[in-house]
Parts: sequence; structure tokens; C-alpha cells
Amino acid sequence: MFKGLIGRKIGMTQIFDENGAAVPVTLLEAGPCFVSQVKTVATDGYNAVQLAFGEVKPKRVSKAHLGHLEKNNLPPMRVLREFRIKNVEEIKAGDVLNASVFEAGEHVDVIGISKGKGFAGAVKRHGFRGGPRTHGQSDRLRAPGSSSSTTTPGRVFKGKRGPGRMGNERVTSSNIRVVLVDPERNLIAVSGSVPGPKGGTVVIKEARKQ
Repeated sequence: MFKGLIGRKIGMTQIFDENGAAVPVTLLEAGPCFVSQVKTVATDGYNAVQLAFGEVKPKRVSKAHLGHLEKNNLPPMRVLREFRIKNVEEIKAGDVLNASVFEAGEHVDVIGISKGKGFAGAVKRHGFRGGPRTHGQSDRLRAPGSSSSTTTPGRVFKGKRGPGRMGNERVTSSNIRVVLVDPERNLIAVSGSVPGPKGGTVVIKEARKQ
């Protein structure tokens, strides 16, 4: 059975398990999602399912986007995401998926865009130690230090960690446990934190590393 949804991060809270212990969880609005397209090896060279989420006014999406959804009599949806799957025989365009595809106790991967934090120094961005706090230095406390030698190769290699833009990247929280599923309200609670701000779009799929 295909297990994947698009959702929205609501925020964090805590719930109590059967032993009375407080468990920190993130609440996700998961679905309802419409199957907007089914891709097969015969037609596209690979098997995949495209889901649509987040109903909006028609003026909020492009005409091409709108026409693509209207092929299967779907309402205007803001977000489209594709999921690679092995078997597409049991799913067809127009199907509706909700939170009931997951069960409490199983493990999932949650993918989102992390919070953008702008330009950051090497100490904040990568956890560098910085310079010594004494011996006469006055302004090297949070500096990254020397970047390369003066001899061969005498240059900074590509990819070296340093100051730069921090956050606003695709991040996956892997193998996190589903604590609660409420299909009636389209809610899923997962243990721990999830990347992105409140209201951010997330993709929930079956864990790869379980």
C-alpha cells in the first residue's frame, strides 16, 4: 500500500503516553491529498504518484497548473509533490488520501524547508570554536581562523566550511515515530521536531531506514 502525504506544520505540543510520561510531539495537518497524476514506466520511464494539497482560489495558481488539475476534475490546489513507488496498479488519478494511511507506532520520514536565518558567521553556522579569549587578541573571538597554507596548494578548496547563508534548505527528519493519528481532523502527531516554520509545507512518507 502506498504511504505518503503532503501536509502543513501546525506546531509543537506534548501528549502523555500510557505510562504518564510527557512526549514532545509536532502536530501536522496531513491531507486530504488528491492523486493528480500517476506515472508509469510505459508512459514516463518510471513509476510515481503525484499528489496535490492545499485548496486555494483559482486565481492563486497558474493556468497551466489549473489545467493539469482539471484533467481529473480536481479543485485548484496549491502544492504538487511527486512520490516514487514500485507498484502503481492499486492507485489511480482522482483518489483521495488522508491521515488514515499511517498508523500510530510506525516510523516515517518528514521532509521540509528549514527556517532561513540569513548570513551567519562560521561559529554560529558550523559550530567553530573561534580564537583564544586572551593573549592580547581583541577582535578574533568569533573568527574562523586561517583558511589555507601559503605553500602548495596555496588556495582554499571548494566546499570548505565558512561564513555564508544559513538555513532555507531541504531537510529530512528520518525515522521518527508516529504517536497519534486523527483521520477525522486530518492530524498526525510525530515524536520530536520537524524542519521548517509553523505553517510550512512538509512531505510525510514511509521511513527508508527503519
